[in-house]
Amino acid sequence: MILTALFAVVSLGSAPTTPIASTTALDPFQTTTSDSVPHRKVARKKSVSSRARPVSDTTPSQKTPPSPAFTVTPLPNSLLPKNRIVVFYGNPLSKKMGVLGEYPQATMIAKLQDEVRKFQLADPSTPVKPGFHLIVSVAQGSPGKNGLYRLRMTDSLITYWCNLAESKGYLIFLDVQIGKSTVQAELKPLIPYLKRPYVHLALDPEFSMHHASEGYVPGKKVGVMDAEEINYAIKTLADLVAENHLPPKILVVHRYRQAMVTHYREIRPVPEVQFVMNMDGFGNPQLKRDSYNAYERMQPVQFDGFKLFYKNDRPMLTREEVVKLKPSPLFITFQ
Repeated sequence: MILTALFAVVSLGSAPTTPIASTTALDPFQTTTSDSVPHRKVARKKSVSSRARPVSDTTPSQKTPPSPAFTVTPLPNSLLPKNRIVVFYGNPLSKKMGVLGEYPQATMIAKLQDEVRKFQLADPSTPVKPGFHLIVSVAQGSPGKNGLYRLRMTDSLITYWCNLAESKGYLIFLDVQIGKSTVQAELKPLIPYLKRPYVHLALDPEFSMHHASEGYVPGKKVGVMDAEEINYAIKTLADLVAENHLPPKILVVHRYRQAMVTHYREIRPVPEVQFVMNMDGFGNPQLKRDSYNAYERMQPVQFDGFKLFYKNDRPMLTREEVVKLKPSPLFITFQ
């Protein structure tokens, strides 16, 4: 575990406002970087005061869904929409951030393979590809030495998990929580990994402390990311694809409130980069269906994702129920 507090992704209806505590170093990885400072452990605490979602955010609409602002014909070697991707989310240094770090590695991989099998049975017409969803820049409750409220994982950790994904024939998504840093700055050290054909990118606006969240500490207010920043990531990935003759990349953006992603209709997918808006957050089945309708069906960009929480969805939608959502999500995250 690392000595710096890590955050958990929050629910649709409520969220913790304090970091997740961590205690001991995890071999063989170095667990702090030159721009991070350890600080005291903090106990997890739940609160609904800061992130309860407005009713207007979850009211389903019966209107005809609009067309996406920009339509892109997938290249022949694109992963979507020919496949469904099922990933385990988290950070291996924390049991609190998601299933990726909650179990011993062999157990986790067996569980992931079981989910692949279940989704294949739920929708036999769509091949299922497994993957890891690794948080590589982790939002922090303390500023660190450079005041950016984020902790980057070490190269050794990222390399290990990329190599593991490659050895299994899996995909891997490198997830970025920028804190008070920027998308531009956090993408730069990931470029060597993103040059690998099976490595893709994810952005988490919840922990982007800019725009309407400027001046706040991560975890005290839900963050905001604008289409301009997302388009920067798309262009960066597209340039990598063109320069290195790679198959198209996937960019995933998490969202569980409308205001988390501003000017969404200006997001511009390109043939080299496939965009997934991932419906994040936990809650009861009706709340999750309503939110999916509001953010995915009624606000289309390109492809749709859906997150399932083993412990916090009560009850969790079945795999058959998930694939029957309209539109059927092609990116499934388990936390």
